[in-house]
Amino acid sequence: MKCAIFLAKGFEDCEAMITIDMLRRAGVPVDTVSITDDLPVCASHGVTVLADRCWKDIQPESYDVLILPGGKVGTENLEAFTPLMDALKNHFDQGKLTCAICAAPSILGHLGMLKGKHYTCFPSFASDAYKGEYEMELAVEDGNVITGRGMGATIEFARKIIRRLTDETTMQKLEYGMQYEHSFRDLKAPE
Repeated sequence: MKCAIFLAKGFEDCEAMITIDMLRRAGVPVDTVSITDDLPVCASHGVTVLADRCWKDIQPESYDVLILPGGKVGTENLEAFTPLMDALKNHFDQGKLTCAICAAPSILGHLGMLKGKHYTCFPSFASDAYKGEYEMELAVEDGNVITGRGMGATIEFARKIIRRLTDETTMQKLEYGMQYEHSFRDLKAPE
């Protein structure tokens, strides 16, 4: 399984970087993709990230999972990029895993991908117009869509993606390595 996470000026730093970090710790290939012709992308808090690839250098259909980080400005910039919107529709229609967090699930809503689905997002971005069922949860999985509520939900969002792509042993090693699960207090490192 190969993932792409799309970066636009103003993306939420942690929502992208924690997701990337966790996927890579779990051994899941992930490319960071700038939607412009420049690899450096400035995040919402002034941190500049060097993307792995530019949009012009990828074939979106070659990815199994497409991921959108939030950030109000980043989400607006992602949604304004028509080639990405076309790729998302095609990806979703093929039943492939489509993921978005914070403000970015609004993009899925505008594209009709949340119709009849349970989802979450930053509360002010929820809308009855999406014709889905909003849940005040950290992360929600429904069919081929995984959504996260916001920056504080990023670990749960990434965990849901990784659970779909790996096995239980990989998940346990990841959680132990991050010291995430409280159940590891009395356990040794997983073999």
